[in-house]
Amino acid sequence: MRKRDYLKAFLLDLFLWSYSILVCHKVIYEKIILEVRYPKFSWTQPLLALAAGTALALPLFLPRSFSLGKRIMGIYPGDQGRPLLREPYGLFSVFFLIITFWAGLHFSQVSVKEFFSESGMEGARKIFASLFQPNFSILGESLFAAIETIYMAFIATALALPPAFFLSFFSARNLMAQNKVLSWTYLVLRFILNVTRAIEPLIWAIIFSVWVGIGPFAGMLALCLHSVSSLAKLYSEQIENIDEGPLEAMTATGAHPVQVVWFGVVPQIVLPFLSYTIYRWDINVRMATVIGLVGGGGIGTLLMQYQGLGKWNEVGLIVIIIALIVWAMDYASAKIREAIK
Repeated sequence: MRKRDYLKAFLLDLFLWSYSILVCHKVIYEKIILEVRYPKFSWTQPLLALAAGTALALPLFLPRSFSLGKRIMGIYPGDQGRPLLREPYGLFSVFFLIITFWAGLHFSQVSVKEFFSESGMEGARKIFASLFQPNFSILGESLFAAIETIYMAFIATALALPPAFFLSFFSARNLMAQNKVLSWTYLVLRFILNVTRAIEPLIWAIIFSVWVGIGPFAGMLALCLHSVSSLAKLYSEQIENIDEGPLEAMTATGAHPVQVVWFGVVPQIVLPFLSYTIYRWDINVRMATVIGLVGGGGIGTLLMQYQGLGKWNEVGLIVIIIALIVWAMDYASAKIREAIK
């Protein structure tokens, strides 16, 4: 077993113990015992938790059955005939999940009492009553905003296709492992795509709304950028799963790398690429209704305006239209993807 695996296992144990100690301090001591609703953050607390976690992780790492990190990394496979809860690492796993769930309840301020309070139920009754009585006087305005949303998602998907298709070949490990230059290109490109994909379209919409102004152009740019990184990842993973036989045969005959890609790779990925593209358009239509809430244009912006004014009857009509659009696009994309398989 490599030393790196043991190091990863120890770091995992260290993180789990330190995390457990920190959560117990913040939840049990500060939020429950001291009843502090918003505990103040101090760098001293995680550093002390790290020190205490180290003090626990070091002696408990040596006995194999006490190390959850070794179990996860496969260093210690465990006793296959023994129940999980009788293993020390199994008990710690249960403890870790319990305190995480417990911390989530407290930090989320979950309150059944507030949810079913008299004032809360009365407010919910008024809102839902208004939503189920839509105001059809804004039907024309809402339909135009809905059409704007659909076209915004379509253009974002269409403009994302060429760069995503091009970048997918440079993001596929099996095509970029020939030399160090290609390997570094693959790593850098994958990092950039992961960063841009990790930032949600809502955040990109805020950025572009400041850049180009509030409206559908900002929403289209946000969807387009996120679609490029998402489609490039999906495309590259499909390329990595192709049959390598045709590529090896063409390479053996002296074919140029571009010819190998065009005639050996592309024919195997056309149909999956089409399926992913249609599915991405479906996602963009749904996302386009949401990014309008932050100035991305379309029917989401209209929804935000009427919601801010407290016009719930108008909001009810817009919600119905959004639901119909999402249902229609989901049904259509599913049928198209079935047809091209």
